Amino acid sequence: MVKLRLKRFGKKREASYRIIAISNLTRRDARPLEELGYYNPRTDEVRLDIPGIQRRLAQGAQPTDTVRRLLQKANVLEPVSAKPAS
Repeated sequence: MVKLRLKRFGKKREASYRIIAISNLTRRDARPLEELGYYNPRTDEVRLDIPGIQRRLAQGAQPTDTVRRLLQKANVLEPVSAKPAS
C-alpha cells in the first residue's frame, strides 16, 4: 500500500519534512516514489503539489494522521465530520 507521509531532513533540532508518497513497508528515509510537498514546523511553512497529491489519493494512497491534518488545513481534503448519533 502507498502512504503519504513525512520524510525528515535538516540539521539536529532544526528538522524540516518533505511530504512523500512511499510504500508502507519501507523505512522513513528511504527513496520515495514521489515528493509531493514540504513542511517546516518551525515557521509553519507548507508547500504542496496539490494535483500530485490528489492524483495519489485517487490511486488509493493513504495519508498518515499528521499529513492528513496538513492536507485538511490546506483544504485539499474536506474535514471529516462527526457522524450523527443514530
